[in-house]
Amino acid sequence: MAASSRAQVLRLYRALLRESQRFSSYNYRTYAVRRIRDAFRENKHIKDSEKIEELVKKAKANLEVIHRQIQFWNSSRTRKS
Repeated sequence: MAASSRAQVLRLYRALLRESQRFSSYNYRTYAVRRIRDAFRENKHIKDSEKIEELVKKAKANLEVIHRQIQFWNSSRTRKS
């Protein structure tokens, strides 16, 4: 893996973990962290640049999903208060 794509993957990994830590629910938070770690650990041996790019796109989409879920969760909790 090229150094730039390795750095990109590591930044994405940290961003996913950081964003998932924003879940207020312990169960959601631990599930998200576990899934992120498992997915990256499972795919760490991949050398094919096309496959890596595909997985990076998928991870970016998942980051957006986590971000939207947290925004929705926080806004729904604010409305109830």
